[in-house]
This record gives sequence, C-alpha cells and structure tokens, in this order.
Amino acid sequence: MEFVVAVDGPAGSGKGTVTKIVGKREKLVYIDTGAMYRCVTLDMLRKNIGLEDIEKIKEVLENINIEFKEENGQNTVYLNGENVTKEIRENEVNQMVSQVSHLVEVRKNITNLSRKVAEGKQVIMEGRDIGTNVFPNADIKIYLDATSEERAKRRYNQNKEKGINIPYEEILENIKFRDNNDKTSPVAPLKQAEDAIYIDSSNMTIEEVANKIIEIIKEKKNTL
Repeated sequence: MEFVVAVDGPAGSGKGTVTKIVGKREKLVYIDTGAMYRCVTLDMLRKNIGLEDIEKIKEVLENINIEFKEENGQNTVYLNGENVTKEIRENEVNQMVSQVSHLVEVRKNITNLSRKVAEGKQVIMEGRDIGTNVFPNADIKIYLDATSEERAKRRYNQNKEKGINIPYEEILENIKFRDNNDKTSPVAPLKQAEDAIYIDSSNMTIEEVANKIIEIIKEKKNTL
C-alpha cells in the first residue's frame, strides 16, 4: 500500500534530521529531495557548467545517477557511484543550490524521479514543494518552520560536527537569501499547502518534533 508523508519547510528547519528519525521508527522509506538538487549542483560545479548553459544541464540530468544508501547506520548519498554525503553540504554547493533548484528542467526532472522512487512504497519525503507540487495528494502534509536565527544556529552546529567551518553570520545571510529565493520562485515556490499541518520547531527539540509527527502518522493510519 502506497503511503506518502510530505514534509516541507525552509532551509535549516530540521526537515532532514526529523524525517530520518521518523522514517526509521515508522519503517518509512526516507527520500531526501534536497540531496538530489545538491547532487545536480555539485555535478554542474565539477563540470564548470553555468546556470545559463541549459543544454549542458540537460546532459547532466540525462546521465546523472543518484543513490541513497544506509551504511553503518548512516544515510549516505552517492553521485555517479561516489559517496558525496559531505561534499554536497559544503559552502560552494550551498551558495548555488537554490538557483539550480529554480531551473525548470532541473525541477521537472527531480520531481519525476521523486515520484518514481515512491511508487508503491510507504515513504516520508522532505523538500520545498512536496505537498504542493510533487505529491499534492499525499496522505499527510507537514509544514515545518523555525525562525531564521534558530535555523542558522542549527546549521552552524551541524556543520561543526561534520568538520565544515562556515561562520554563523554567513550561514544566516545564506538562509535569508534562500528563504527569499524559495518563496518568490516562479517555479514551485516554497509555501504551506492549504491542508498541511503547521509545526513551529523554534522552541522544540528534534525529539519533540519527531514524536509529534509520529503521533500524526499513527492517527492517520488508524483511519485508513
């Protein structure tokens, strides 16, 4: 039975961390669409392809291979056979991924890939437009939010744990830039779906947010 939990929200709201926890506990396949866009961005950067080189971007999309694996209890991301879990979170990718995700060809390709990966499965998927565009008929829609300052603080701490050193002020500036880009994008902008459940995680722990979403999932499954 197909069952889709869509989690949308701005960058740094905790979507990735929370959906991994919920996916593991509820035995849902976790699909990180943000990592897909980051893989495309990294591939473009490595091949020196600019945002205006649409034909070359199409070639990247036709040949790209993105895989999600669980290794030693960790979720890893592979781009064309290479583990790029750390590389896709580095500053160069951070600064370009928002613009790449706004390209019509890229978004169409990732949207189709996301739907294909979820076919016939019980999944939890997070991104910017999962409940509004990718899966408008998702069984559950969550909009996870937090203040920009709190999101920057979380991203800063996550980066430190991974050995990535980016100043807090730079992260905050990047998050505000991404918020504006994502919310004003002419292609699948970030917004709360009308039937989404809003959760402000600014003053909540990851555990509290995960428990809240699990409670929502259990209630929904009891009605099916």
